Order: sequence, then structure tokens, then C-alpha cells
Amino acid sequence: MATLLSETKSPPGIVISWEALPDDFQLEDEPVENTGQPLLAGALRESLEIGGFIQPQMLIASNFALCATINGQFIAKAPDWVYVASVKEVLPDRQSYTPNLEGEVPAIGIEFLSDKDGGEYSVKRTYPPGKWFFYEQILQIPIYAIFDPDGGILEYYQLENGRYELKQPDENGRHWIETMGLFLGTWQGTKEGRTGYWLRWWDKDGNLLLWALEKIEQERQEKERLMAYLRSQGIDPNNLPNL
Repeated sequence: MATLLSETKSPPGIVISWEALPDDFQLEDEPVENTGQPLLAGALRESLEIGGFIQPQMLIASNFALCATINGQFIAKAPDWVYVASVKEVLPDRQSYTPNLEGEVPAIGIEFLSDKDGGEYSVKRTYPPGKWFFYEQILQIPIYAIFDPDGGILEYYQLENGRYELKQPDENGRHWIETMGLFLGTWQGTKEGRTGYWLRWWDKDGNLLLWALEKIEQERQEKERLMAYLRSQGIDPNNLPNL
């Protein structure tokens, strides 16, 4: 049975309901546009996991179907990266997600800009609706980010009075996301053979959340500094007494 949305206002002439994915519904299997997109999405999750910012009740996914029923028509759209703070039930093999029915509305959705058709900006209202319209008017995701990996431009939109408003970054070029307790911004460098621009997280104190190899390198450098200090004190770090 559909669960009608009562907390938010639907666009005029549109009836929204929240229903589970029908058993016979065929999700679109769109090919990933390029090899860089999975790396960008995976990097966002990796640093959150290493930093201890992921809890079991959260849903973090890439190219993953978000569902709603509009005027009796079932709709599924898959953002390149999505974060939901809390779901009602933790499922290891979840294939889709219906906000309000299965848990909270996503706190943030991210699209990596494509050079195909500009669908990230589509405000098409008729069936099937455009991505922008679906995220803004139907799901009402509070934060929508569009990232251009080639140019390193991050467009950060925040839902205000039912419309996405473009927000400027702070003096460090980052955006504070209150629901996550983290900053989101751009960074330039190399990971997994890809050199270019990335989206990255910083904590409330401005510390960059590290990737796995960065964490290993940090620990190696700390160990070398400690060994150098011990040698400066006349202690052989390779011949320490057992405690």
C-alpha cells in the first residue's frame, strides 16, 4: 500500500506516493559513462569509512535507484552518489530505495557532469521527469551537487523554499554539510592511476579525510619521525627493551 507524503508540499497537479519497487519492474542498466566515475564515487565512500563516519543505519551508494510514484507512474532515478543518514531496515542486498517508506530522504545527491545530454540539469516535468525536477520537486533532496571532474568545478545547490539555490563555498573553497558534520570540496591529485580533480571530505577542524594509501603513508612518516627522535636521544629504535 502506498504511503502518501504529508510532511512536504507536492508540485501543483502532481500526486506523489511512496511504494516499494514492484517485483516485475526492470531497472535501467545504463552503462557507466567512463572509467573515472566509479573511482570518484568509490573515493568518496573510502575516506568516510576509514575516518569512522559510516554507521550501519546509513545508506551510501553509487549509481543506485531512488524511487517514487508520480501520478500512478513508477519512477526510478540513479544519482552517481547518494547518502542517506538513516534507513528503517539494514539490507545487505538492497537493490533500490524508496524515501519516506524505507527511511529518510537522502541528505545529499551527487551527479558527475557528463558531456552526453546535460541530464543533470533537466527540469522536465512530464513522464519520465528530468533528474533536477525529480530530486528537487519529488524527492526534495536538501543538497544537490553537480561535479565537473574535467574542470574541477563543483556546483553546490541547497533546497530553499522548494527550489535549489546555488551556494558559494567558504574561504577554503568548501561547503559545510550539517547533517554529515563534514565539509565537501574539490582536490587535485592522483589516485588509482587517475590524475585530476576529485571530491573530498574535511572534518569540522579542517582536517582532510584520508584514503587508505594516504593513511598508510601518514603512519609510515610518523614511525620514521619517532625513530629519528629516539636516535637523537641516543636510543637505538631497533633494540628497545621489552615492556
